[in-house]
Amino acid sequence: MKLETEIRILVGAEELFSRFGIKNVTMDEIARHLGMSKKTIYLHYIDKNKLVQAVVNRMIQEHDIQCKEFESKSDNAISEIFLIMNYMNAFFSQINPNLFFDMQRYHPEAWKYFIKFKEEVILEHVIGNLEKGRKEELYRKDFSLKILARLRIEEIEMAMSPQYFSPNKYNLQEVQIQLLDHFLHGICTIKGHKLFNQYKQLQEDE
Repeated sequence: MKLETEIRILVGAEELFSRFGIKNVTMDEIARHLGMSKKTIYLHYIDKNKLVQAVVNRMIQEHDIQCKEFESKSDNAISEIFLIMNYMNAFFSQINPNLFFDMQRYHPEAWKYFIKFKEEVILEHVIGNLEKGRKEELYRKDFSLKILARLRIEEIEMAMSPQYFSPNKYNLQEVQIQLLDHFLHGICTIKGHKLFNQYKQLQEDE
């Protein structure tokens, strides 16, 4: 019962944070959204900061599961990237960009979870995809795998930074997709470019 209540709180809080950002959502509003007392929430999460950390940790685990699923069911490295692009497109279209900005500014511990996830899990997925693409002769072999993997994960974080892409001027979803598209164009072989364009055309025709 305790676990069920905790999950319900996390799901409800994530819904509101995704819609309105973190700063604009109070514990009272989360309680009303869930139809439970604020006291019940505090029995599981002593303050909003702990709740935010738990929500972010849950989101990270879900993303890791998705990435592993894409790796296992993709036909090749580029099809894996397109699965990720579609997933990112759907995810960022439902997310208020203030969620990430609020996390960085007001909830540094939660942001540390994301940075750790980026440095360990995302980096591992990126390296795995680059290695796969090289074996399939879809990616060039004349670049440093470590440097390009680092570049890719820094692009992901940069796209979430208001210092570079203010939510008032840029669409977070479009920024992430554009950066990934640009990255792929830089690493593909001729064979990879042809396959990339085929997938892109199929996607545009749908």
